[in-house]
Amino acid sequence: MHGNHDETTELTTEQRRELRAGGTAVAARTRELLPREFVIGTELVDSHDGVQAAVAVQPPNGTVVSAGFQLSELDEDGDTDDIARQIAAGAALEAMSNPTRHQPAGR
Repeated sequence: MHGNHDETTELTTEQRRELRAGGTAVAARTRELLPREFVIGTELVDSHDGVQAAVAVQPPNGTVVSAGFQLSELDEDGDTDDIARQIAAGAALEAMSNPTRHQPAGR
């Protein structure tokens, strides 16, 4: 797979900026795909695989759904839409799998 290295490498300031912009783009696209009740955020995180952009979605009910990706994944695909769709689908599934406590019980 492209972009995999045996050792992690530090990102330059410009690469961090690009990764942050990619995370912001994924979060914005995810926000477009989901209703307002879903809370969406993004940040850069240091992981054992290096620096990643993480996008997290808190559905109105259920647990947080998140995904992390590296700059190389954005460079290879050049498309953040696929990542956003996967995160949105996971968050929607999480919300559907966990009905709210405010819904009336079945008859």
